[in-house]
Amino acid sequence: MTARKTTSTDVANRAGVSQATVSMVLNHKYNASFSRETIEKVEQAARELNYQLPGRKNRKRDKKEKLIVVFCPTLTNPYYVLLLQGIEEVANDQGYAVFICNTQRDAHLEARYLRMMRMLRPKGIIYTCNPAPDLQAEVEKMAREVPLVIISNKEKTTTVDAINQDNTVVGRLMARHLLDMGHKDVAFITPPLTRRQWQRSKRVEGFVKEFENSGLKERVIIKAADEAMDQMVPRMDTEYSIGYRLTMELLREGKQFTAVAGQNDMMAIGAIDALQEMRLRVPKDVSVIGCDNIFYSGIREISLTTIDHFVAMKGRDACDIVIRKIESSERYGMEGQPTSLYNVEYSPKLIIRRTTGYARISSKKIK
Repeated sequence: MTARKTTSTDVANRAGVSQATVSMVLNHKYNASFSRETIEKVEQAARELNYQLPGRKNRKRDKKEKLIVVFCPTLTNPYYVLLLQGIEEVANDQGYAVFICNTQRDAHLEARYLRMMRMLRPKGIIYTCNPAPDLQAEVEKMAREVPLVIISNKEKTTTVDAINQDNTVVGRLMARHLLDMGHKDVAFITPPLTRRQWQRSKRVEGFVKEFENSGLKERVIIKAADEAMDQMVPRMDTEYSIGYRLTMELLREGKQFTAVAGQNDMMAIGAIDALQEMRLRVPKDVSVIGCDNIFYSGIREISLTTIDHFVAMKGRDACDIVIRKIESSERYGMEGQPTSLYNVEYSPKLIIRRTTGYARISSKKIK
């Protein structure tokens, strides 16, 4: 006698939900919202009953897919483009395809992409920034199921493979260079210092700490963009525009400084344009330093002093770790896979170019 085939109704009865719920959960219909508990109950029941959706049994294509998913907060900042280039270089060389999820720094969109992972079934996942705080636990759980690497600011403890960066060290390196050039009155311009983007605050903290050690903490001006900026869809010129606008505000407010530090190179380039528009010479009147060492920074007419933290190499390392984990899992199986946790960190390097010089003796006021 032939055994009766398991149906979606059987799964629904086992999970204690409706048949429609089973269908939507297993078909990943994202126009409907279910709690994590409901999703897990349905998936567990389907596994226990060995239920497979019609037309999805023994799909050879699934076994041959070699997909790595990359979560990226924006594609408008050259920093993330450099990371992606490093990732794709290794992935393409090893025969993996790369699927990019541009979250636009929207936690709801990021959560939606995370739900899609069960349908995409990638071999590995790379986060090019910190996950949204409310999604951190879910990302850590996913890392136990699929190789996952986070390219992030250094944390005290981590349970996920990571390419780390100590942003306090980066900030201190920026500050030390300005102090060595005799700058005592300085401004630090930055995108919003929000809970989600806490790594930005680390760079500011490191910068201020270095001035504090020299007894000059009160002479550091911190100028941050309004939090609403992070709620907007980024444009190609977003961070450049923030740097330009914040520097203009400092000048119109009559703030006195001989140097400007930008959270990143695009902001620093925006600051240079604002200073020059107000007929201030860089670096004779005001020095400018950025961070990331993107391509534009080395252009002769810009020649921006910056901090290199080897962005493309981080992307390559992240992809290399993911592929190692994938191959290890396939070689040993999930139960026999060796336990390992990768944690890679580079020491940042100061790149001195033409936008920084010795501090001027007297301040030039802007009217």
